[in-house]
Amino acid sequence: MAVHTKHPIAAPPAAPPREKTRHLMLRAWCAFVLLQAFAGVAWVNAFGDVVAGTIAVVSGMVSAALWISIRPPVNWRRLPWFPLGYVAWALTSIFWSSWQSTTAFTWLLLAITTLQGLMVASMLGWKELIRAMAAALKWVIALSLLFELAVSVFIDGPLLPGFVIPTTKMDPIVYWSRNNLFDGGRIQGIFGNANLLASVALTAMIVFALIFAARTTRRVPLALWFTVATYAFVRADSATAYLSAAAVAVVLATALLMRTARRPGSRTKYYAAFGAVGGLGIAVVWVWRDAIFAVLGRSSTLTGRETIWQAVLERAIEHPVIGWGFATPWLSSDPAFDGWIIDHGQSVMQAHNMWIDVFLQLGAVGLFIMAGIYLSVIWRAWFFAVDRPRWDLVANRPFSPLTLLPLLVMSMLLVQGLAESGPLLLWGWLSVVMLGFKIKQAPLIGIGPAEQTLAMERGDGISSVTDGNGVAGNQRT
Repeated sequence: MAVHTKHPIAAPPAAPPREKTRHLMLRAWCAFVLLQAFAGVAWVNAFGDVVAGTIAVVSGMVSAALWISIRPPVNWRRLPWFPLGYVAWALTSIFWSSWQSTTAFTWLLLAITTLQGLMVASMLGWKELIRAMAAALKWVIALSLLFELAVSVFIDGPLLPGFVIPTTKMDPIVYWSRNNLFDGGRIQGIFGNANLLASVALTAMIVFALIFAARTTRRVPLALWFTVATYAFVRADSATAYLSAAAVAVVLATALLMRTARRPGSRTKYYAAFGAVGGLGIAVVWVWRDAIFAVLGRSSTLTGRETIWQAVLERAIEHPVIGWGFATPWLSSDPAFDGWIIDHGQSVMQAHNMWIDVFLQLGAVGLFIMAGIYLSVIWRAWFFAVDRPRWDLVANRPFSPLTLLPLLVMSMLLVQGLAESGPLLLWGWLSVVMLGFKIKQAPLIGIGPAEQTLAMERGDGISSVTDGNGVAGNQRT
């Protein structure tokens, strides 16, 4: 009769540990939080301001309760101080704000979004976080295309927010859907805005492509989802998104090139070449901007954005140091913004430039903090992407495609911020906070306090520390 030896060389065979139900529910909640952020103004278009605001507040309270009850391991000395400083400065601006009620309401939304970003980053490991992003993006892209299909099939005409069918012809800018799915025009999805749909679709393309390259799940469904996201991206036909995609491609190529360096000094020539190509590209875009935007079907003024920028700057320089008061987004119900800048008969709700918007609201101090946010996050994201994973004497571990995510998303937001204020709210701001906090807490995939959460939820005493490509080492939790 066979018996186990008293001196085993390996552990007895056992079934793999299973995730606890509470952790599966937590991951589902994090995916919903990301869905809520990515969907953005879709909640307002569908249910109105009151319901959308209630959903945001209640979800923030639930996330806060979860964080307090679960108490995930967090290195509190490595918080994202620049984003928290921006939130604090925005709150302080209520004392001199020219629109105090708007400042109070929009700051509450900013605080909730910041809390959600911190919560997701602290609750999930890198792989889980990216999986949650993928799940949320699948829902947003699928709902957008199904929404456009339903409008074209069942209504066969434009649709206003609140599921209202217009009885007279109106300016297309007010339509939730323009019924363009089958006529070749720009589609807007559940956002009611083609630029927002294109930005989210580009983010989905980045996430799906990186997961596909990492081989962490079935690749055929991912390829199909990438195709669907690409279709939504092309049909949205956003010039800003096209420029963002070009920037992402350049940054991706540069990061992959940097990964080939074998010696510390080998990257110098790559940095010099990257700087030269980047500077040349900016010069070409500026000199031939009329021709480039004509190819994209846009004017060199970026569809009237220069007029908006001029009006905002004229007002901003009246309070250049501390600004007029936080207001992201501008609320058209506030007399200070209602009728101030009119576009297609509608009050404009943003400056269409992240930096000009910050300058108007929070002055030079706000600009300094925002510059610190992007410099610090992109700096860490760059080395997170191009440095080989190493936590011991082993120096030849393979790179993980997943480490490219923060760098590519931040590059996209940086370019988008030149023509939109989207990076200051909803999924744009949540991504900045979430990815910046996650890199500081876990600068290597599989290592860091938050990275051990999954193993603890499984009840596993030994957690497998991996670099994303199957190379593992054991670390006690």
